[in-house]
Amino acid sequence: MPRFKDFVPHGVIPATLLAFNDDFSIDEDSTRAHLSHVAGVEGITAITVNGHASEIHACSADEQQRILDVSLDEVGDRLPLITGVWADGSHEAARIARWSEAAGASCLLVFPPQPIMMMQGQMKPDMGVAHFKTIADATDLPIIVFQYPDAYAYRMETMQRLIDEVPQIVAMKDWNMGQVHERHVRELQSASRPFNVLSTNSAWLMSSLTMGAKGLLSGSGSVIADLQVALFDAVRAGDLKRAQAINDRIYPTAQCFYAPPATDMHNRMKEALVMLGRMPSAVVRPPLTKVSDAERAAIRAAIELAGLGYEGAEMLKEAA
Repeated sequence: MPRFKDFVPHGVIPATLLAFNDDFSIDEDSTRAHLSHVAGVEGITAITVNGHASEIHACSADEQQRILDVSLDEVGDRLPLITGVWADGSHEAARIARWSEAAGASCLLVFPPQPIMMMQGQMKPDMGVAHFKTIADATDLPIIVFQYPDAYAYRMETMQRLIDEVPQIVAMKDWNMGQVHERHVRELQSASRPFNVLSTNSAWLMSSLTMGAKGLLSGSGSVIADLQVALFDAVRAGDLKRAQAINDRIYPTAQCFYAPPATDMHNRMKEALVMLGRMPSAVVRPPLTKVSDAERAAIRAAIELAGLGYEGAEMLKEAA
């Protein structure tokens, strides 16, 4: 059974990273320490594991189960745990959903079946509905739809059908920009039943949050969760001056972490954690590769400009 029954995804939800040893095996001790550090940030509402940030693409099914078990053991009594469902087949996704619920997860983050979406599967709403209904039939856990951007996005027609036909779908992690993101916030959060849009637009987070998303789910929360909480709270309170001051602190890290190529965003975050003394190594699994010395220098400059330390954003209250 889920450890946090009837959890509704909202607020600030960091997606944590995964520590590896030099031989690419999972460093459980360092991963536990990272999870505990993030869980200690006041104001976050949940933690996501088995996501892009934790290199789910490079983890076996057994490793994904172990990651969830370790995470639940370390912080599962403190916060709801959301776990990713990464599968291209609906029956495999349903199998992951079943063992995630049995382990004690509180929510599922369902990635799109990528080969299908890459071959214009988004043009057939029935395919998206069938995928999520298959998963929902296997579990009672609430579900977050991971909405990829642009050509890989589920169409509005599909999202409206999912909300109408799959009650367990309670939120969307939205990676779309501009007008599309605003439409999702305005229309889907005004659906026939409660539904939350969670921004994952961490490269332009303040702008995104001002559109009215009910929360954010972000890999950079593994590094700057306290700044994200402060920004989210300021935007919700309508305190523009404070929000701008917090955003000034976030800006250097956003420019650094989300620079091209996007595939390196979480590598950069891992390097930042090493520099901050929160992780011993920045090892990533192939095909990802370590960043260059020049990039490491840029990361160090960004965390200094943001005023980050081991505990978090230094002098956060005074700066805001």
